[in-house]
Amino acid sequence: MTSPQARQDLQAQLEAAAQPPIGPFPFRVGIIGAGFIVRDVALPAYAAAGVPIAGVASRDPRHAAATVAQAGAGRPYATPAELLDDPQVEIVEIAYPPHLQPDLIRQACARPHIRAILVQKPLALATDEAAAAVEAARDAGKVLAVNQNMRYDQGILVAADALRTGLLGQPVLATIEMRAIPHWQQFLDGYDRLTIANMSIHHLDVLRYLLGEPSRVATTATPDPRSPGRPGDGVVLTQLTLASGAIALSLEDVWVAPDASLDEVGTSIRWRVTGTAGVVEGTCGWPRWPQRCPSTARYAGDASGGTWVHPQWTTCWFPDAFVSVMSAVQAAVGAGREPVNSGADHLRTLTLVDAAYASARRGHPIDLTAQQEQQERTPA
Repeated sequence: MTSPQARQDLQAQLEAAAQPPIGPFPFRVGIIGAGFIVRDVALPAYAAAGVPIAGVASRDPRHAAATVAQAGAGRPYATPAELLDDPQVEIVEIAYPPHLQPDLIRQACARPHIRAILVQKPLALATDEAAAAVEAARDAGKVLAVNQNMRYDQGILVAADALRTGLLGQPVLATIEMRAIPHWQQFLDGYDRLTIANMSIHHLDVLRYLLGEPSRVATTATPDPRSPGRPGDGVVLTQLTLASGAIALSLEDVWVAPDASLDEVGTSIRWRVTGTAGVVEGTCGWPRWPQRCPSTARYAGDASGGTWVHPQWTTCWFPDAFVSVMSAVQAAVGAGREPVNSGADHLRTLTLVDAAYASARRGHPIDLTAQQEQQERTPA
């Protein structure tokens, strides 16, 4: 029987895990991109947290000016090159369509005053282009990170702590179920990839972050009836087999229901990780954005005497996880090391994305063991 004090201590442990350290922010940031993620999520969150912002550049200088005016932070630059040339910019964040990001990474690598580069996921449209960008940053001595921000969802941080501290025992099964109707960005119209590269990538990244590298990927996909003319990976189901024998499932239901009314169909992201000694499960608050909605998590198992422990917090995945990512990048620059969400680590997530597309196209699972062995033999 677990005492009330032990359960209180456990709750305090999980609540602390959900709130990673924020700051300090000694390095000034310049942002290339003025779309939704920058304008409505990242930049306002940075300004509220005290991240020093040099300014914003965009393909259209009017968009940069409007974004800066809305956030009240930094100044607009006429071009991305002008921002990159500014010696005040020590960290550059790139939020461009993925096929345009590798060239900007190479340009940033050529500026001696830029110490780190943070890019949106996916880093590039093709994995070989992403690998070349990672190598360019490594050769230039720059920190390169990818904004895989679901790792910093508060509930996911609780799950990571429960796994790391043994509260779950040996993992058996992990599931992520997304039932939400995305607002697909317009630039995706020109791509031959949709859900797996833009939504599943969050879940595949989190599953390998929590459980390690999969040895096999099996994916089934069907078009989204709401998005005629878009690629065939609309609704997606992926199964991962881990080296430990555990399995993981990721479902991206972007159709949800014929009636797109969010109030009626009940959108959600729910996840659960079970192990030999316990279970942790929760929800992500993102589908209700722009309403601030904290994610949730709860744990039950041997350490809680079989009763549920409910850690609490007031922060949200959107937008607070973006500040956590920036904190990690700033800390990595200060310590002279790679962040957990490095470009090199992101290549392993892109390997899963490629394998998921291959599995859906060929109609059978993809064995990743040979690819992993080759990556491990490749010098860092």
